[in-house]
Amino acid sequence: MEQEMKWAINHLPPSEDSKLPIMSVPEVQKARAFHKSFPQYTETPLTKLPCMADYLGLGSVYIKDESYRFGLNAFKVLGGSYSMARYIAKETGRDVSALPYDILISEALRRDFGQATFFTATDGNHGRGVAWAAQKLGQKAIVHMPKGTTQTRLENIRKLGASVDILDLNYDDCVRQAAKEAAETPHGVMVQDTAWDGYEEIPSWIMQGYGTMAMEAGEQFRQQERSHPTHIFVQAGVGSLAGAVIGYFANLYHDKPPKFIVVEASAADCLYQSAAAGDGKPRIVGGELKTIMAGLACGEPNTISWDILKNHVTAFVSAEDAVTIRGMRMLAAPLKGDPPVVSGESGAVPFGALATIMTSDACRELRDSLGLNANAQVLVFSTEGDTDPDRYQNIVWKGLTK
Repeated sequence: MEQEMKWAINHLPPSEDSKLPIMSVPEVQKARAFHKSFPQYTETPLTKLPCMADYLGLGSVYIKDESYRFGLNAFKVLGGSYSMARYIAKETGRDVSALPYDILISEALRRDFGQATFFTATDGNHGRGVAWAAQKLGQKAIVHMPKGTTQTRLENIRKLGASVDILDLNYDDCVRQAAKEAAETPHGVMVQDTAWDGYEEIPSWIMQGYGTMAMEAGEQFRQQERSHPTHIFVQAGVGSLAGAVIGYFANLYHDKPPKFIVVEASAADCLYQSAAAGDGKPRIVGGELKTIMAGLACGEPNTISWDILKNHVTAFVSAEDAVTIRGMRMLAAPLKGDPPVVSGESGAVPFGALATIMTSDACRELRDSLGLNANAQVLVFSTEGDTDPDRYQNIVWKGLTK
């Protein structure tokens, strides 16, 4: 276990925290109301693991299980769908609150707005969410996927009517290709949760869409514990999800925020490296970014999220594939009395990191620094189920590591 994780306690110089209002409670409430207008909407479960908490020496452990989201097995659709709605609202001079699902699919809206082509790059879940939302809302989607993507993930997107391919590029270069094509296409729109200078509005809307998941989790936690979490573990690729979750809870619990722990794949640990550098500037990780955590294989931080994270994260963790494999297996076959959770390669790494911190002597200093003990009430996000069933079975059933 000694070589499986690295971490950096956050000592970064704070900024003015100007991006935090993006994830304000009223903004997230708007996104939640939009998602609830879909006939397919239901809350995803918040699963309590009391036996696991006892085993790990914690007060409680809760898993927000996104494998049930809109029948797509992952959370990403929340961001893609809401950003599309915000874009259509802006183009037609409306507030998004006036565009619930039944209005968005109406003939009157089609006459006012027409049809756009939404471009994106994805390792799987985001593109599938964009394709699903485009199909439901009568729009077009073009999706580029990086080398190493499995055929299963591509077919999941193609079945939803999108134009999709796998390019001989890494994720970040696929993003650049999609942006170039969107700029050259009449009524073309780039829908990406990676922000950069000059491209921040749509990523902000995507983050707000992710806030629906965080809001659900906070409400469910209060219902079960009559309190709020002391620790929140969340994964990061470009950091949009982490920034959304942490931004929402930092706003919700501004007087007494939880401790926030962000976990990345070591092959693409741009946030960890940014934190370890200590100067507050984001770092970029290049190359092929080889990891089984396909959804986290992103080497360039979202600039909006980075501003939130450097002001509010307690610790940044860089995890090898073995950590998420541990998480997948422990959640799939928990202690007797606890319900199983199907968590995929990118979904299980926060829990894998928590389990490693609590059971490894090499993590004692981190464990003590974070105050992870019998009084800790821990909320963990599992952002996907078995989105690639063959790979999931190979890892969980057959004991393979790829």
